[in-house]
Amino acid sequence: MSGLHILDNGVLRAEISPRGGELCAVYKDGYNYIWPGDPLYWDGHAPNLFPYIARLTNKTYLLNGKPYQMEIHGFIKDNELVSSDHTDDTVTFTLASSDETRAQYPFDFLYQVRYDVTGATIKITYTVENRSGCTMYFGIGGHPGFGVPLEPGLEFHDYYLEFGAPCNPDRILFSERLFVSGSVPYPLKDDRYLSLAHSLFDEDAIVLTNMAKTVSLKSAKGTRGVAVEYPDFQYLGIWHSPRTKAPFVCIEPWSSLPSRDGIVEELTRQRDLIELAKGEVYKNEWRITFI
Repeated sequence: MSGLHILDNGVLRAEISPRGGELCAVYKDGYNYIWPGDPLYWDGHAPNLFPYIARLTNKTYLLNGKPYQMEIHGFIKDNELVSSDHTDDTVTFTLASSDETRAQYPFDFLYQVRYDVTGATIKITYTVENRSGCTMYFGIGGHPGFGVPLEPGLEFHDYYLEFGAPCNPDRILFSERLFVSGSVPYPLKDDRYLSLAHSLFDEDAIVLTNMAKTVSLKSAKGTRGVAVEYPDFQYLGIWHSPRTKAPFVCIEPWSSLPSRDGIVEELTRQRDLIELAKGEVYKNEWRITFI
């Protein structure tokens, strides 16, 4: 893939595309932990999500009663971002609002995603500046995919997720059309563990709230793993392509949820969206550590 920006601190080598500012590969000791993409299952790697998370009913939302249309997970992932501040261990990607973005999302904004590599950890920082004359409403998040298994001789079902502290999360329920329809308790083994199985994703993503703010992908039979920290995100998506044996899992920190089933959401009234007053700046960061 051409045009990639390389970060290399001697421990990690990260390859990032200006298209969406998407992390495409992370090598440690010569091994790539990031899902390389395969159209058979999913051709993404680790897209950034803005200004909406997941699906809108009829691909439509309302803003003060006026309808607008937007594809799943917003438009950042499909835009070429401008890079700056590129060194061996950091790079920033920027998108400013334009006529094209305003057709889908009628706000003036400056969006940035910054990557900082320290040791075996990548910090991802989202910054959004509201340049409109009114309050902005948006969702933001990450969608990194990790190849599973992470080393030869292991299988997908040899892996599990371990939360950083005991917790009693709730699972967001989705309708057959994959819109929010409620929530139920989602008990973890010993309040911390979720064993991976392809069948977990037969009904699409597992989306949790009220969970611990760190989760690790591990296997008792291997040494490689990843830890994802998301201290200021309310939701966590866990996903691979439904009803397949896809050899990856996504661990996705989200600030908000998709539309409710059968409802075209009015952005000014969707409770979990970020509300950013005119002239203000929003910032949120999360981390991936490669073990």
